[in-house]
Amino acid sequence: MKLEVYFSPAQVDEMQLREKNVIVIDVLRASTTVVTALNNGAREIIPVGSIESAVKVSGNLFGDVVLRGGERNGKIITGFNLGNSPSEYTEEAVKGKSIIFCTTNGSSAMVKAKYAKRMAVAGFINVSLAAEYIRAAGEDFSLVCAGKQQLFCVEDAVCAGMIVKILAEDAAVPVELNDAAVAAQVLYKTVGKNLLKMVKSCDHGKYLVEIGFENDLKTCVDVDSIPVLPALIGNVIKLKKDEGKHSITLDVQEGK
Repeated sequence: MKLEVYFSPAQVDEMQLREKNVIVIDVLRASTTVVTALNNGAREIIPVGSIESAVKVSGNLFGDVVLRGGERNGKIITGFNLGNSPSEYTEEAVKGKSIIFCTTNGSSAMVKAKYAKRMAVAGFINVSLAAEYIRAAGEDFSLVCAGKQQLFCVEDAVCAGMIVKILAEDAAVPVELNDAAVAAQVLYKTVGKNLLKMVKSCDHGKYLVEIGFENDLKTCVDVDSIPVLPALIGNVIKLKKDEGKHSITLDVQEGK
């Protein structure tokens, strides 16, 4: 099994990820929010890469069975129901709803992997399950860090490194790593002992504290607190166990 880590979505394009196995990582906060929303009963997450796409995709269904969730620069988008704080995605707010999801970094990375053979969403809150998913597939995987505005983010790299470490320590499954995967594993071993300290000191973590979302940091580094796996099923993201269940038919092609 070969594990490749990409520290930014800018390092890959849709064609490179076509028919590949992909894990998208956006610790602060899209991965955590998607996991939380689906665990609290959301029907599905529909990632889009722009606010315009979110409005077009939701169409006439907006406000009935479809919600718009997301942020720009950490703050809720005007006219959206929800921002990108996992605390907003309560069972009362999201149960039974489809969520058009548009964030600065995470949803764009998910959209890039829309033609993948497999695509799952991981953060610290479901990290062991993500590793198990890779192990069970027994195939090569690309771990794509969402980063921040196409740049490196330490928290995403550390999460990727944690997944790499879990798999590399499994003697039953030989693992080949690219240079970035080796670096991510080293980074996790270096700063991964205190994840909360790490996210409080990283650029994006400090910014979230400044705009009032310090409590989200604790949620985002609560390892294996929500052991469910969001995965691309058709053209939407659902819990892996919900594969085959009814989905609302929406046009989710970017640019339409």
